[in-house]
Amino acid sequence: MKTDTIPLYEQVADEIASTIANGTLKPGEKLPSLRTMKQRRQVSMTTVQEAFGMLEDRGLIEARPQSGYFVRRRLPRLPAASCPSPEPQPIVTNPLLWRYLRYVAESAGNSFACATPSAELFPDRALNSMMTHTLRRQPHLITEYGRSDGLPELRRQIARRTLDWGQTLSADDILITNGCVEALNLSLLAVTQPGDVVAIESPCYFGVLQLLETRGLKGLEIPTDPVTGMSVEALDVATRYGGVKAVIVVSNFSNPLGALIPEANKRRMVQMLAERGVPLIEDDVYGEFYFGRERPLPCKAFDTTGNVLYNASFTKQALPGLRIGWMAGGRYHAELQMQKFGMSFCTPSLLQVVAAEFLAAGGFDRHIRQLRRTLCRQVHEMLALVTEAFPAGTRITEPQGGFLLWLELPEGADSQSLFDAALREGIGFTPGQLFSPRGEFSRCMRLSCGVPLTPARVAALKRLGELAHVQLS
Repeated sequence: MKTDTIPLYEQVADEIASTIANGTLKPGEKLPSLRTMKQRRQVSMTTVQEAFGMLEDRGLIEARPQSGYFVRRRLPRLPAASCPSPEPQPIVTNPLLWRYLRYVAESAGNSFACATPSAELFPDRALNSMMTHTLRRQPHLITEYGRSDGLPELRRQIARRTLDWGQTLSADDILITNGCVEALNLSLLAVTQPGDVVAIESPCYFGVLQLLETRGLKGLEIPTDPVTGMSVEALDVATRYGGVKAVIVVSNFSNPLGALIPEANKRRMVQMLAERGVPLIEDDVYGEFYFGRERPLPCKAFDTTGNVLYNASFTKQALPGLRIGWMAGGRYHAELQMQKFGMSFCTPSLLQVVAAEFLAAGGFDRHIRQLRRTLCRQVHEMLALVTEAFPAGTRITEPQGGFLLWLELPEGADSQSLFDAALREGIGFTPGQLFSPRGEFSRCMRLSCGVPLTPARVAALKRLGELAHVQLS
């Protein structure tokens, strides 16, 4: 094909791809800016943007917020999907969980265990000042219960944010909760009975497993891809005959895999479950932590029947100590209100007023933009360190958002034994066995990138890699 018949942006993309292939541009290196490329190539900005977009689609480069474009590292891919048991499993808490949670509560310094950004990344001064001013203006907030469904102004602010999805939620569609855990708990109470089967991801966040156990529910693990999330095909088979009473899914940057369900799969999942009358409980607590240009849509954006019970919170994003969560339960809203009244009656009014003012004043949006940039940088820094420090053959996820890495160590590794060895040296992570009702994923581990990589933490991560080498030697 003659060069002049190939679109100019494609020619530019091919030339850059060649420099990546021949090693001139190495994995992890930053590309020249769009403006620089425009000047060097004597082409329009649109041409350069189209070329970079094509390279992104090919998986050769990636955009990092406020940092530019980088050559993607080519890491060993995890297996395409998990292979869980085809039968529902009673949930029994792994005794390791209590030891792990005790460590998380007491840990400081060199921990990569907690799935939340470091406290130093939150706007504590601004929030403390806002709370002090709020109490001065409204001292009665500390002596009253407040509404069971939540502060109207906070619900209005949240409803406004959902306009970005193309949704038309109103303040009356929103219910304020004590964090996302309470929201998920209310969702299960509203749509299941003890003994019911709930379809879950595999691996699945251990907090969800514990909720299922508390409610006396069984979990049916659905194969889950590290990149594209829960298999819609497997879910289709699992929900055909009425045995599954609900589905729980983390649609955007799941915990622990960091998977992002493609929009087409979300749409298909929502439609399929609505037709079969199977409620979809969506946890979108990580949706704001995207590394690309736009926030990925939640499953709720495709809900036309009210069958999706949407759950989210501000705890991991900006307000961990306030414990402000929320839900939009669709056609289950009335039942959720009743369950909320019976479980905790209300969420503290003072905390809701602070959250509402933080949202209304634009403080949240400014903070989350900066936090996204920071976490994106930390994820890629840790990817580079883990690739260098851990044994050859270690497989690592490359998430498009969030701040979690999922590792699969080579044959012969055991993450629980590695956890014990690391703990003796003051280093923490999350063993893979905690993410399975059957104690699977014994060679896997979750690392949180929520903490800035100080020299001490870099040394701790390298030491963790050394301990993995020792275990396999």
